[in-house]
Amino acid sequence: MIKPSNGFNGLARRVLAGALVCVPMFAQAGIAVVVGANSPAAKLSVDQVGQLFLAKTSALPGAGQAVLVDQSEGAAVRDAFYVHVTGKSAAQVKALWSRLVFSGAAQPPQALASGGDVKKFLNGNANAIGYIDASEVDASVKVLLTIN
Repeated sequence: MIKPSNGFNGLARRVLAGALVCVPMFAQAGIAVVVGANSPAAKLSVDQVGQLFLAKTSALPGAGQAVLVDQSEGAAVRDAFYVHVTGKSAAQVKALWSRLVFSGAAQPPQALASGGDVKKFLNGNANAIGYIDASEVDASVKVLLTIN
């Protein structure tokens, strides 16, 4: 009788661990890209949002120079946002911003601790754009894009 090698069991454990890590990312209701309720900003496409958060453009259509707002490192909504909008992991995007900051080309988005903090910040700045879990959308924000 042939026993399975540790390699197979090890592989199975790694696959299971990887699947468990991904669960929080997809367990959300969706992600809403938002601005303050009174912002003049117009609806955006996924590509336009990706261009903003990868520093390829700084113009927020209808509102002028964009002020980017991020969520804190490790937040499931942050990880999911970057994968869906940029096709890159949050770590890859952080590395990109680090290079831009080092070269003096740009400043990274301001990271805030929660969706509630993002909403408060957006309402104090008409040019600010951020993202929150779609379940946190209320009358204080205007949704420019919903990602499911």
